[in-house]
Amino acid sequence: MQDRIRSFLAVVAAFFRKIGQGIGKAFSRIFPKRESKYFDADRHEVKYIGLMALSALAIYIYIEEFARLTTGPIEGIRWVFTHPVVFLYNAFIIFATMTIALLFKRRRFVWLMVSVVWLGLGTANGVILMNRMTPFTLYDFTNFADGLTIATTYFSKIQIVLFLVALALGVAAIVLIFIRSEKWKNIHYKKSIAVILAAAAVALGATAGLEKTGVISTFFGNLNYAYRDYGMPYCFISTSVNAGISRPRGYSRELIAGLLDEKTKKGTDTLLEKKDDSTDHPNIIVLQMESFTVAQDYSNIEVSRDPTPVFNKLYKNYTSGSFVVPACGAGTANTEFEVLTGISAKFFGPGEYPYKGKLRKNVLESMAYVTRSHGYNTAALHDHRALFYNRNEVYANLGFDTFTSVEYMNNVSFTPTNWCKDKVLTGEIMEIMKSTEARDFLHVISVEGHGSYPTEKVFKKPYTEVTAEDEETKWKYEYYLNECHEMDTFIGDLIEKIEKSGEPTVMIIYGDHIPALEVKEENYKQKDLYTTRYVIWDNIGLPKKDRDIHSYESGAILLRDAGLDHEGIIFDYQQSNNPEKDSTYLSDQEALAYDMLYGRQYAYGGKEPYAPIDMKMGHKSIKIRDLVKIGDRYYIRGSNFTERSIISMDGKQLSTVYLSPTLLALNETIDPQDVDKLEVSQVDKSKETILTTVGANEEL
Repeated sequence: MQDRIRSFLAVVAAFFRKIGQGIGKAFSRIFPKRESKYFDADRHEVKYIGLMALSALAIYIYIEEFARLTTGPIEGIRWVFTHPVVFLYNAFIIFATMTIALLFKRRRFVWLMVSVVWLGLGTANGVILMNRMTPFTLYDFTNFADGLTIATTYFSKIQIVLFLVALALGVAAIVLIFIRSEKWKNIHYKKSIAVILAAAAVALGATAGLEKTGVISTFFGNLNYAYRDYGMPYCFISTSVNAGISRPRGYSRELIAGLLDEKTKKGTDTLLEKKDDSTDHPNIIVLQMESFTVAQDYSNIEVSRDPTPVFNKLYKNYTSGSFVVPACGAGTANTEFEVLTGISAKFFGPGEYPYKGKLRKNVLESMAYVTRSHGYNTAALHDHRALFYNRNEVYANLGFDTFTSVEYMNNVSFTPTNWCKDKVLTGEIMEIMKSTEARDFLHVISVEGHGSYPTEKVFKKPYTEVTAEDEETKWKYEYYLNECHEMDTFIGDLIEKIEKSGEPTVMIIYGDHIPALEVKEENYKQKDLYTTRYVIWDNIGLPKKDRDIHSYESGAILLRDAGLDHEGIIFDYQQSNNPEKDSTYLSDQEALAYDMLYGRQYAYGGKEPYAPIDMKMGHKSIKIRDLVKIGDRYYIRGSNFTERSIISMDGKQLSTVYLSPTLLALNETIDPQDVDKLEVSQVDKSKETILTTVGANEEL
C-alpha cells in the first residue's frame, strides 16, 4: 500500500505541477501584491469565475484519483475520460459551492475555505476507502468520537502525530491567509447573487436531467458502487440532505386510522397482547447468509462440482424463490432491517442505514417484539464484531433479549481473508435452543462469505474448481465459491442438529446480497443484481409454496407460517393485502412506517408502546469464581471466558493471557491492595472499546 501511495503522489505531483503553474500565473494577476488594503473587482469578475471553474476541475480530479488509489495509480484520471458527463457534473457541483465567495469582501479566503472543505472531504474519503469498503458520509461526522477510539488500529502513533502537526500548521496558515487577504470593494451583489442562483439552477437542472436519463440514481443499493459510478460530491450531498422517511401527503391521525381500519385485520387495535403460548408455535430462525449465492446463477464461470448441494436440494424440496434485496455487493444491515421490520429500506434516503441513525435511539416494532409478546426468547447471533453497524445498540431497540457477537464465542476459526467461519454458529444456536423451555426466535447473521476476494490461488485442494475467461476472475470466484461450500455445509449441519433435537422449527435461509465481485447483469441469471435466493425450511409439515418475494415481505410470511398471523402493524398490513392488486400497497406502508418512526405515532394512540430491552450481551453468563496467586502472577478463575476476555480495573484494560474458558492470567504487576478491584471485560477486537464488564460478585 505504501508503494501505491508513493506512486500516486508522484503522478499527482507531476499532474498538478503543470496545472499549478498555470493557476499560479492567474493568481498573480488576480491577486497581485498591492499596497492598498482594497482590491477593485470590477474588471476581473469573469476571470475570477473562470479560475474557480478550473480549480473545481482540479479538485475533483484529485478526489476521484485518491478514491481509486487502491485499484491503480491513475484510475481516477482514467475514469475522468471514460465518464466525462458525470465528471463535469460533479465538478460543477464543487464550482457552484465556490460561487458563494462572490458575496464576500475576502472572497479569496472564502474560496480557499470552500476548496479546503472539498479537499478535506475527498482526502477523508480516500483514506477511509483504504481501510474499509464503505465510503465517507456525513454519518462519519456524527460518529467522530467513535472513530478516534479506533484510529490507532489503522494508523501508527507517528502517523497520528504527523497528522496533528500538519493540521496545526494548516490552521495557522489559514489564519495567516485570512489576516493578509485583500478586501474587495465595489462588490456587485445583484450580479453575484445572479451568478450563485444561476449556478444552483444549472446544478439542480443537471441533477434532475441526469436522474431522469438514468446517468445517476437516487437509490444507492451499494454505497461504494454509488460513489464510484455517480461521483463523490453528488453522493455525499445526497446522503447528507436526503435522510429519513418523507412525511406523507395529508399525514394526520385520520389518515393513519383509515389505513389501519381499511387495510389491516386488527385495525386500530395495534398493541401486542401479552401471551405465554410460545410452545403452541415453532421456533423461528432467520438465517442471513453473507453474500451467499449459488454457482448456477453465474454464466461467466463453470465449476467442477456444485459448491452448494445442501441449499440447492432444499431449494427443490421446500418453499423457495428469488429474494429481492435492497443491497448489492454490500449493505448487509439494510437487508436484515427489512426482514426484521417489514419496512422497505427504499423509504429512507439514498445510502441511508437505519442502524447507523434512527434505530440507535428509537424503538421499532419488529419480529422480535411480536414473538416476544408470545413468550418467545429472542436472541441475535453474529460471528463478527458487536460494534459493526451498531448492532450492540440497535438490537435492544428491536426487541432482542440477548445478542451474542464473536467477542462472546469460543472455538472460532477464520478464513484465509480473516473472516470468522460460520460453523461456530451451530453450537451457539443449539445451546440457546436447549437452554430455554419456551420457543426461540433466533436472528442469525453470517459473515464467512464477506469480501474482498483474493485474485490469486488460495486453496491447494479446493472442493470445487472454477473455469473462467481470465485468471483474476477464476481465482476470485474459486475462493468465493469454496467459502460458499463451507457455508452450505454449515447449513446442512445446523438442520441435522435441529432435526435430531426434535424442536419444531421454521427457518428462512437467504443471501443478504450478491458478493462484491463486480458482477455484471449479463452474467447473472437472476432478474437483476438486487436478487438472491431464499428457502423456508421447516420440520412441521408446511406445504411447498414457491414464490418470488422482497426481503421486506419475508417476516410477514415467516410469522404466518409459524401461526402468528396479523401481529404487528406492518406484518398485519402485508398479510392483509395483495401487492399485485393494490396500487397504493407501498405508499401506504411508507405512511405507516413514517408514523411509527418519525411521526406522532397515531397508530399507537400517540404513545410509544415499546421500551428498549435490557439486552444481555452473550447468551452465556460470564462469571468470576475466584482469584488465585501463583508465584508473582494472579489468575482469575470463572466460566465462559473467551479470547476477547480481558482483565480490567476501573475501566482500564490490563495485560491479559487467555488460557481457557475458565482461566485468565494477569500479565502485569499491580498493587496487592487493588486485587479486589479486578474485573473481566469483553472487548472489541481493536481493544479500544469495552463492551461489557463483570466484577467478582457479579454475573454477566
